[in-house]
Amino acid sequence: MYTLLVIFILIASVLMIGIVLIQESKGGGLASGFSSANSVAGVRQTTNFIEKATWTLACAMVVLSIACAYVAPQATSDASVIENAATEQPQTNPNNTQGFGATQQKAPAAPAK
Repeated sequence: MYTLLVIFILIASVLMIGIVLIQESKGGGLASGFSSANSVAGVRQTTNFIEKATWTLACAMVVLSIACAYVAPQATSDASVIENAATEQPQTNPNNTQGFGATQQKAPAAPAK
């Protein structure tokens, strides 16, 4: 159910991006390219449809987000991941242990001449 809601949110967001790009801005926007639709439906009716679609998608995204938060998967145990990591035995690299490892080895002495 959670995955289905996330997919619906993604679809609504992609549609919202498209509708916002189509809207006529101060500079004309992409709506100027749809002049044939404006002449058939009228400029005012096209603007009303785009505005209603924007508000509908925005409301749908809010409702879907709230529903998604409600059905989000829950943790199966009460233990915290951070607490589990803190209580485990630390695994150390033996080469980093003080007094041991490759960094503490002395270089071989040069042969005498």
